[in-house]
Amino acid sequence: ERFGVTETALRRTLFEQTGGMYADLVTRPDIKVFLPPIGGITLYIFGDPAAIADPNRRLTCRVHDECNGSDVFGSDICTCRPYLTHAIEECIQGVQRGGVGLVAYSRKEGRALGEVTKFLVYNARKRQVGGDTADKYFARTECVAGVQDMRFQELMPDVLHWLGIKKIHRLVSMSNMKYDAISGSGIEIGERVNIPGELIPADARVEMGAKIASGYFTLGLVPDADELKVAKGRA
Repeated sequence: ERFGVTETALRRTLFEQTGGMYADLVTRPDIKVFLPPIGGITLYIFGDPAAIADPNRRLTCRVHDECNGSDVFGSDICTCRPYLTHAIEECIQGVQRGGVGLVAYSRKEGRALGEVTKFLVYNARKRQVGGDTADKYFARTECVAGVQDMRFQELMPDVLHWLGIKKIHRLVSMSNMKYDAISGSGIEIGERVNIPGELIPADARVEMGAKIASGYFTLGLVPDADELKVAKGRA
């Protein structure tokens, strides 16, 4: 129901897309639970864990999708690492003001396309004619992977509900998909905190411009079509 498809169609698609590995999906409709071998979620709690479910305690929260390229190896082609670091600082400051902080770290590397595919996309962006531009940002992913994004944010709020969260006072995220999924699941969101401009690496301006133009939350101006065509990434 949450994906907007029938159970039969979902079972058949999961069966086909996993190479027929799970035959019970189509042969055993009586089995209603499917636990695929996918990466999980790590919850980093700042302050008193019991305060997370208290809507009267200010909760600062970031839901962060894994990015080994940036988070671990320090690539500056995206804003993942500086945004994660900024969120940790915001959580700590929230605790110091009497609130509580949460970083939910999801294993969705490269828009759930995997690390190798992500690096293939990076390579294609850098080698394309005309340089790395925001107007081609999503197109390069699609030409390599066949889709722009494979993440299902519809299921992402489940862990927040499992924690008993009713309200996020400060959501450290610019993603419209994450915001829509969380608020659509019944969790109230107060303030949205975007990444400060000085924390955006020069090479990540391409990504940020493309995402803002596609609907990401911003306190600044949305770039127009001409601005998106200007190559901002390193050669």
